[in-house]
Amino acid sequence: MAVTALRDLLELVRAPAALSVPGDVVAGAAAGQALGGRTLGLACSSVCLYWAGMAANDWADRRLDEVERPERPIPSGRVSPGTALAVAAGLGAEAVSFWSGGRPAHTEPSLAWNRLVDGCAQVLETARRIGVPLGVEPEPGMLVETIADWRALHQALGPPEGFGITLDIGHCRCNEPDPVPACVTSVAEYLVNVQIDDMRRGTHEHLEFGEGEIDFPPVLRALDDAGYRGLVTVELPRHAHAAPDVAVRSIGFLHRAEQVSVLTAGVEAS
Repeated sequence: MAVTALRDLLELVRAPAALSVPGDVVAGAAAGQALGGRTLGLACSSVCLYWAGMAANDWADRRLDEVERPERPIPSGRVSPGTALAVAAGLGAEAVSFWSGGRPAHTEPSLAWNRLVDGCAQVLETARRIGVPLGVEPEPGMLVETIADWRALHQALGPPEGFGITLDIGHCRCNEPDPVPACVTSVAEYLVNVQIDDMRRGTHEHLEFGEGEIDFPPVLRALDDAGYRGLVTVELPRHAHAAPDVAVRSIGFLHRAEQVSVLTAGVEAS
């Protein structure tokens, strides 16, 4: 069995880029007046999660990299796709999330679908071996863009254990016919990752909380009722320039929404 060189693994996870991660954690903790004894541990954990994300990202982009970045560790053959998944799992990734991708205009729908099913089956075998669950995220405009599409893919694969869903709360408002809390409830047993943001019906734009149309206390209650205890990540890809301020506002908003959710549940119980 070939041994992967350490330098190739360091390139896979973009090791030097992680130097900025501890500073982000400290800045966020300071902005939220939460500096304390756990800050160092959180900074180190964040580095591991960053590296895990980089490994998972290169795995997810391996086909694209064959064309656009053939010198990267996976397309160049220096790191196998299975090794990249194992690195992500070993560094603490709770799950590996990915999209289906879009269908090229010249590709027949049935061919694109069969390729997706076959590819997911291959990845699932590796993921099971290393003990990391997979989560496909329904994404507007892609081959799997709704929960119904995810269910069809899940069914086409078996349906198998370890093949879950990454649910973006904003996408539920944008793209799903059902209310957002009902979307959460409908896939509760398959949730492996949750991304949370605000959004408007029919417009795929990730917004800060309160700028869209989602009522969040019922959403948080649905997650709690589902028994979900995994990662919930605020996803605002266009707000990196103001990350510390956005983080403070987001945490405050979610705390208030959680309090309303708990109070509402108490009133209904009484």
